[in-house]
Amino acid sequence: MKKTYKIEVDCANCAQKMEDAANTVAGVAQATVSFMTQKMKVEFAEGAEPHDTMVNVLTACKKVEDDCEIFDI
Repeated sequence: MKKTYKIEVDCANCAQKMEDAANTVAGVAQATVSFMTQKMKVEFAEGAEPHDTMVNVLTACKKVEDDCEIFDI
């Protein structure tokens, strides 16, 4: 399953840090972050619960960029 989330991130470098962090989270098959569109596209691994996975993605992203935000988790 794939979902797109609106995000808030300040710069392209921060967006890359968020993408790298999201891709380390269990349940994420692939995540891409676009600074220009302020969106994160996430492809979930088979059997992953999207809400629980995204809570963990937000936690991982806040570790590398504390003022980032992911909406509508």
